[in-house]
Amino acid sequence: MTPDAALTALRALAEPGRAEGMAAYHKQSREVIGISNPALNAITTDWRRTLPVPERVSLAGALWETDIFEARIAAAKLLTQARIRPDAEAWQLIATWAHDLDSWAIADHAMMAAQKRLAADPARLDEVEGWTTSENLWTRRAALVATLPFAKKNHPNATEAEVRARVLGWAEGYVSDKEWFIQKAVAWWLRDLSKHDAEATRAFLDGPGKGLKPFARREAAKHL
Repeated sequence: MTPDAALTALRALAEPGRAEGMAAYHKQSREVIGISNPALNAITTDWRRTLPVPERVSLAGALWETDIFEARIAAAKLLTQARIRPDAEAWQLIATWAHDLDSWAIADHAMMAAQKRLAADPARLDEVEGWTTSENLWTRRAALVATLPFAKKNHPNATEAEVRARVLGWAEGYVSDKEWFIQKAVAWWLRDLSKHDAEATRAFLDGPGKGLKPFARREAAKHL
């Protein structure tokens, strides 16, 4: 499938009057087509099923470059899959997206794709660590969103436990970052961790987490 054909298919899913509301809600200055989530899920699921991996990666890259709201989300959905073989090019593309993020909805979808690739190869965490010092707050936030599944393990193996400890170290460095979305991301990570390792969450909140903003501390301790 060519990028032009894919974009034509996306535009055919537009609902009259929907684009304006979506643009306002997501605070988008880029073009918004006005596609419902179910419709976008359906078309990208079909593309994942029918397109071979190299073609999917190529299409995802082209859709991202259009800088259209739903096209970027569709690009992420094309690569959100547990098993992609081979996946090196998919990971490389997703990693470039991390430096090009500028809003939460696109960022979250892109990092859902990243989550699958990190689960497939935790060694990629070395690259993700570089995101934590980015000047782009969305890139810094992406490091926590991409690693969120590691907070949700009931019985982490040695590698998963090492990843969890490493990300908590990043979170400690984020405590002094007063950007709301960064504080929220730390709280989100700790909140999910608390369901599976309450002791580690309490230790963080009683230590470096004392410096979090009050709303973030409340959110992190929600399930304790």
